Amino acid sequence: MTIKRTLIALVCAALAAGTPSSPAANPEETNPDAVALDPDYAAGKQALERKDWGEAAKRLGRAVLRDPDNADLHNDLGFAHRKLGQLDPAFAHYRRALELNPRHRGAHEYAGEAYLMVGNVAKAEEHLAALRRICAPPCEELADLERAIAAYRQKAGATR
Repeated sequence: MTIKRTLIALVCAALAAGTPSSPAANPEETNPDAVALDPDYAAGKQALERKDWGEAAKRLGRAVLRDPDNADLHNDLGFAHRKLGQLDPAFAHYRRALELNPRHRGAHEYAGEAYLMVGNVAKAEEHLAALRRICAPPCEELADLERAIAAYRQKAGATR
C-alpha cells in the first residue's frame, strides 16, 4: 500500500471513530474522567441517581469549587438546583456550562425546561433552536425539550 493510501485509510478510520454515537466525540462531555477523579463529584452523581437533590447540590457544589471550568459539572449542579426549585442558581450554572461549552446539549435542554418553570416559553424555544442546530441527527435532548414545550403549551391551553 502506498503512503497516500495509508494516510487516506487512517483519516477515514479516524473519522469513523469520531461519529456522534461514540462517547469520545460527544460534544457534551467536557472531561469524562472528572467524576472518577473527584469523590464529591462521584457522590453528587450518585445522589442525582437517587434523586437526593439536596445531597447532590451539596456535593456537586464542593466539586465545582475544585473544577470551576467543567461544563458537565455546572450542568449537573444546575439540574440539582432546578429540582430543588432553586431557579436562580440553576440558571447561573446552566449559563456557566454554556459559556464553557456552547454546544452542551444537556445544559440547553435543562435550561429550556427551567425557563418553562418560570413561564418563559420564548427563552425555552431559544434553547430548542440551539439544540436543532447542534443535534444532527436529532438527539435525545432535542426530543425531550420538544416534548416539554408541547406539554407546557397543552397545559397552558387547557387552563384558559
